[in-house]
Amino acid sequence: MHEADPDNEATYHVQIIKSDIQEIRIPQAVILKELQAHSFSSDAIFGIKLALEEALANAVCHGNSADDAKDVTVRFAINADKAIIIIRDEGPGFEPDDIPDPTTPARLRVPCGRGIMLIKAYMDEVKYRDQGREVYLVKYRT
Repeated sequence: MHEADPDNEATYHVQIIKSDIQEIRIPQAVILKELQAHSFSSDAIFGIKLALEEALANAVCHGNSADDAKDVTVRFAINADKAIIIIRDEGPGFEPDDIPDPTTPARLRVPCGRGIMLIKAYMDEVKYRDQGREVYLVKYRT
C-alpha cells in the first residue's frame, strides 16, 4: 500500500463497499491496521473504531437506505500526526443540524439517533460536506 498524505486528498487510499452492514468491517479493518502501524494509542484507536462504525452504518442504513445498488466510498490517509477518513454515500443527503439532540429527556429512551453525537465525541474534527452525503473525520495523534 502506498503512503497516503493526509494533506493531499489525491493520495488517499480508497475502498468502495456495497450498502450492506456486513461490508463495513472491510474498510474498518484496514484503517485500524494503519492506525496501529502509525502507533496511535489504544484509546485513540478505540474512539476511531467507534466513530468509524457509526459513520459507516449511517452511510449504509440512512444515506443509502441499505440499497445494494448503491455504494459507500471510504477514502483515508493516516500518518504519524493524524488520521483523516472521508465516508461518502449515494443518498439524498441530510442537514446535520436537523437531527434531534439524543440527550434531551424526550429522546433518552429512543433507541437510535446517537451516532452523530458519538462521532463528534470521539473525533477531533467532524465536517459534513455535499449536503450531508459525505462526512470528513479527523483524529490527531497526541
